[in-house]
Amino acid sequence: MRNFDCVIFDVDGTLVSSLKLILNSMNHIARKYLNKTFKDKEILDMFGPTEEAIIKKLYNERFEEAEKDYFNFYSDNHSEVDIFNGMKEIIQELKDRNVKLAVFTGKGKRSTEITLEKSGYNNLFEILITGDDVKECKPSGEGIIKILDYFDVSKDKTLMIGDSSHDVIAAQDVGVKIASVLWDSFSLEEIIKLKPDYLFKNLDELKTFLFENT
Repeated sequence: MRNFDCVIFDVDGTLVSSLKLILNSMNHIARKYLNKTFKDKEILDMFGPTEEAIIKKLYNERFEEAEKDYFNFYSDNHSEVDIFNGMKEIIQELKDRNVKLAVFTGKGKRSTEITLEKSGYNNLFEILITGDDVKECKPSGEGIIKILDYFDVSKDKTLMIGDSSHDVIAAQDVGVKIASVLWDSFSLEEIIKLKPDYLFKNLDELKTFLFENT
């Protein structure tokens, strides 16, 4: 039985392991323009807004220079990003089954497009909703609603896949099922407390579930 007609993927921690690059990119410009280095948690606590919004707030009149340097560093060092082995094949199989595929991420559009292109995901999704495409960033479910409207698909037939507590809250807010993937998550305890519909510890578990339900 086909339980899901639409599957929505987060990016960081779900499609790729990119946290190291994000932290390094933020500190690259912090050292250059602020003469300081942020602790990992300090950077993580900034997110919610897109990279551009964070940089604009921190660097004021040097925003354009810092933003350019951030994205150059992010793109040039993208080899630091690990692509989860087997994920592209899973998504391609879903595409072959005519499952509607989308991305909903808090990343800005520019970094999302860099990551999807350099990781080989760029032709697999019909619609990308990034932090630049919504008025309210995650954990708001606004991006999910935009995807539902685009595909004209029901909530009951839609699955969100993500690694963070924000993904769980966004999906629950809208009323779609949420599958939390734990292989690269840094908020495991918080996720479990939120009681997502499904928990997957590895890619094989997710693969079996998706192929049985699409």
